Amino acid sequence: MAARRISSLLSRSAPLLSRGGKQSYTSRGIFRYTTAAALEEPIKPPVSVQYDKLLINGQFVDAASGKTFPTLDPRTGEVITHVPEGDAEDINRAVLAARKAFDEGPWPKMTAYERQRILLRFADLVEKHNDEIAALETWDSGKLFEQCAQIEVPMFVRLFRYYAGWTDKIHGMTIPGDGPHHVQTLHEPIGVCGQIIPWNFPLVMFAWKVGPALACGNTIVLKTAEQTPLSALLVSKLLHEAGLPDGVLNIVSGFGPTAGAALCSHMDVDKIAFTGSTETGKIVLELSAKSNLKSVTLELGGKSPFIVCEDADVDKAVELAHFALFFNQGQCCCAGSRTYVHEKVYDEFLEKAKARALKRAVGDPFKSGMEQGPQIDSEQFEKILKYIRLGKESGATLETGGDRLGTKGYYVQPTVFSNVKDDMLIAKDEIFGPVQTILKFNELNDVIKRANNTRYGLAAGVFTSNLDTANTLTRALRAGTVWINCFDTFDATIPFGGYKMSGIGREKGEYSLKNYLQVKAVVTALKNPAWL
Repeated sequence: MAARRISSLLSRSAPLLSRGGKQSYTSRGIFRYTTAAALEEPIKPPVSVQYDKLLINGQFVDAASGKTFPTLDPRTGEVITHVPEGDAEDINRAVLAARKAFDEGPWPKMTAYERQRILLRFADLVEKHNDEIAALETWDSGKLFEQCAQIEVPMFVRLFRYYAGWTDKIHGMTIPGDGPHHVQTLHEPIGVCGQIIPWNFPLVMFAWKVGPALACGNTIVLKTAEQTPLSALLVSKLLHEAGLPDGVLNIVSGFGPTAGAALCSHMDVDKIAFTGSTETGKIVLELSAKSNLKSVTLELGGKSPFIVCEDADVDKAVELAHFALFFNQGQCCCAGSRTYVHEKVYDEFLEKAKARALKRAVGDPFKSGMEQGPQIDSEQFEKILKYIRLGKESGATLETGGDRLGTKGYYVQPTVFSNVKDDMLIAKDEIFGPVQTILKFNELNDVIKRANNTRYGLAAGVFTSNLDTANTLTRALRAGTVWINCFDTFDATIPFGGYKMSGIGREKGEYSLKNYLQVKAVVTALKNPAWL
């Protein structure tokens, strides 16, 4: 349901305009966008910032150091507000609050039904504040408002209702022993959970992590991404309004080398869940091991193949491949960023993929009908432009795009490369931007080998009408998720996670509960049992 709604929302085509509009034609045959859309005066966000402090033990407080840092509007690069720069001392305060709430507070001792009611009340409050939360997310991250309001906030609500439903269904087993013993298992909350969420899906990642942790009876210290600290504070305030006890959820804004490292290294944190780059994930794993060998869940980078087979309906394949790559400004860990197209349909696919990119509506994410907003910040913006330069230098053909859009903010033209080879950096590295790379293949075993020849294994997409082909690829592709004739289907019940260097463990669905529970075996001797 969610994926169909996302596809419907983002697949609308903006009309091609003349030279005076959004694009023009150069003598080299490459269409390039002009700055018209990006030069429009930014729309004033229909929301104000109410919460811009740390949340520790139920109170909004400043950082112990008094330091702050700015969070920026990606549309302009201008400051929205300043938030506290949490560091090791603030992490320690938050962990102390979470530990006390777990060891002495009411949350783990509540009945499952009571915890369920709080989570359901919270979901109702978020639903009531849908547009306010969506507007704040758009302002802070550059996401499309329509995407946030119609997809991501409702998905957030669905996830919390889903996990609320699990609270009274978590239980152990009674196991027959080999002798006169009563054997049972208990599924217990793991304790204080450290969670680090990324900037590309702040609200959704909050739900993926906080939802199961709370459903299992844990307490939390969550570090937000420094680029997008605001929405987590707003929804956390609503969670306390719903009845969450103080200290159960603590929010710290700050930077990875300070606040993040302190959280991973803390000796009184029992578990870490991290979503972000593979390089940072290695550091998280190392710090967690060197401290108290805490349990770690990692959802990391990807370079997902999207395979268009020779029997494909080309028009539908082009649209789905476009969505798989360009969704969320290309800032998606599972983006279909290696588009493999069978040689029989390659030329037709390429021309239509280029035309689709040219129709993509880029502009202010608060404006209705837009398909693409700005990248998150100047660092990501420059990284994308660097990879575009590397693509041209390595011999790939730039079909369209390839430059910034406008002079203000972090807008990048939708970019398409053809004649891409597997050993080019644009086909190997995670660009995390609106850059589609199209590669040709001629045989199924060949594309399987090439698709798997990567350090990543997060996801893959397949477009075919042949069931045997779909079944072959489903089992052969080394990825945690394989989408057949769809992409980015993220229902609450479907587990998500990676093979290889794309992560450890699974989030969402029943599998995610295992991240936040410990299993205890209880064996009791029986005297003269009537049966065994």
